[in-house]
This record gives sequence, C-alpha cells and structure tokens, in this order.
Amino acid sequence: MQKKKIVCVGEALIDRIRNKSNSRFTDFLGGAPANVACALSKLKIDSIFIGCLGTDHFGERFISKFNDLDVNLDLLQLDKNSSTRVVNVDRDKFGDRFFTGFESSPHPCFADEVLSKKIIEKELSTLEKFFLETKYLVLGTISLSSPIVKDTIFFLLDQANKFEVKIIIDLNWREVFWDNSSFASEISKIARIDLIKKFLNNAHVLKLAKEEATLFFEHENPSLISQQLSKSPDVIITDGKNPVSWYINRLQGNTEIPVSQNIIDTTGAGDAFLAGFISKIISSGYPSNKLEIEDYLKFASLCGLLTCLGEGAIEPQPDYEKVNKFLGSLIL
Repeated sequence: MQKKKIVCVGEALIDRIRNKSNSRFTDFLGGAPANVACALSKLKIDSIFIGCLGTDHFGERFISKFNDLDVNLDLLQLDKNSSTRVVNVDRDKFGDRFFTGFESSPHPCFADEVLSKKIIEKELSTLEKFFLETKYLVLGTISLSSPIVKDTIFFLLDQANKFEVKIIIDLNWREVFWDNSSFASEISKIARIDLIKKFLNNAHVLKLAKEEATLFFEHENPSLISQQLSKSPDVIITDGKNPVSWYINRLQGNTEIPVSQNIIDTTGAGDAFLAGFISKIISSGYPSNKLEIEDYLKFASLCGLLTCLGEGAIEPQPDYEKVNKFLGSLIL
C-alpha cells in the first residue's frame, strides 16, 4: 500500500490579530498543526487533524472550516470543560507578528492542553487504520507544555513507529505558551529547552527558524544540527525573506526564496511553507539531488509567501493551481 496521508497533531486556536496602529482586532483560525492540515488539503494532499477544541463558537468555526477543506476529523476531541484558546497577536506595519498572551478563559485550562491519550486509545482501530496509509506524522513542540498532551504525543509516536510512519517536527518555539501554561509555567527556560531538544531526537525531518537554531543548538549549520540528533534528520532552517539553509538527503545548500513588497501578514507563513514541502514529497517523491531540493524549497517558499499576501494563517493559503501559476515568473 502506498502511503500518502499526513497526520497533523496539536493545537487549533484563534489568532486575535491587532494592528499596532489601532486597537481594533480581527479573529482568525490558526494554530500551527491546524494550519498545516488545511494547507495540505488545499494542495490536494489527504490530511488528518488530531487535536482538542472547546464546545464553543470558535470550536464550531474550526469544524466548519475543516469540513469545507475535507480535513479528516475522525479523531478530533471536543471538551466541554475547556475553551478554544484565543491568542493575542500584535502586527506591525511590515506584517510581522508578535505573540503577547491569551484572552482569559472561564475554565482552568484551554482545550489544546487536554488532548487525551485515553480517548485515542478507545479509537485505536481508527488510528491504526490511518497509520497504515500515513507517510508522515507532523508535530510541533507547544504541546509539550501540557503533561496531558505530552503523554498523548509520545503515545502517538510509539504507534507511528509500529507502522513505520516518519516524523516531521516543526520546532515552532513559542515561549508565551510555556509562560502562561496551566501546567508548565514554573518550569525553567533551561528545562524547557532541554525537554524540547530531547523530543527532537524523534524527528526524521526537522524544520526550524534561524533564531530557534541559535537558541537550541548555538549555531545555524543544518548539517551539524542533524549530527546532534539521534535519527540524523534532514534539517531545514528558514530565515524570513533570506535564503533557506538545508541539509537534505546528505546534501547541503542554501536556496534563495521569492520576495514581495506586498506583505500583509506573516502569520502562518512557516506552516504553509512546511505544507508545500510535504506536498512535493507526497506528489513527486523524496528529492534525490540538489536540483530537486531547490525545486521543492522554491515551491514551499512560494506557498509561504502567497499566504503572507492576505490576513490570517488559513484563508490566504494558496491551492496547487495558484502556486503553479506564480512559479513561472515569481514576480508578485
């Protein structure tokens, strides 16, 4: 059986984006794993989202969006005793965003903090059916700030290994989630970094930003980062509008990416980038030479860039046809 599905696990939340020039805000659907699942679906890749939402208006909005995009929700959990998280995001005039905290909740924790291993265990046959057809399990590190979800993540890793599902990790360091965690706020920054570094040993592919490479590995060399991790993963380091540095299939290089003067909002750009890269692997196979790697990364970068031309992380994500339309000229 050819494996072509992607399972994305973790947070689905609301990005409440404020422009610094005024006090008005707009709510957008977001959360890195949810963003990746949606972006993959738009790129004609079968995606499955595993996460937990509150039984509130925002949870209903997510379910509607996932259904519109044919993202599989068979293992989605709904929790009546927690709410869908609302993240406060400030956006500057260049479209760059800054996470400033969360809206208060009437509940002791947020829904994304209570994704339950026990509930998934009751649906183990469904999970096993998915993993028979799954190429990659996509994870981030925010979930590690909750011991409940951390246990769920490691359970899913064990199950994925049984079915030879490869692991993709987007480091996605967001300290505000740890500082304001219902469970992990008292864990020191050093302990948080140590926990995440150990978790990264599960990766077959690791994506991270340049500043994350500096923080977690004290350098930005993708080959050396690969050598520091147990599975010697392929490593992709992004740096905004600057070239992507990479170590893929034992090859190393830097790839220039397309840029635009029309950036509106950078929220979710990295998630669209990751989805674009994964979609190329699923549709065309794993890149075996520098030319193919450059091609895949340019496609991925364009997915990220086109997402930045609109507001929010999910709505502006391009479909496969739109990306290919722009690939010829790269003039935006």
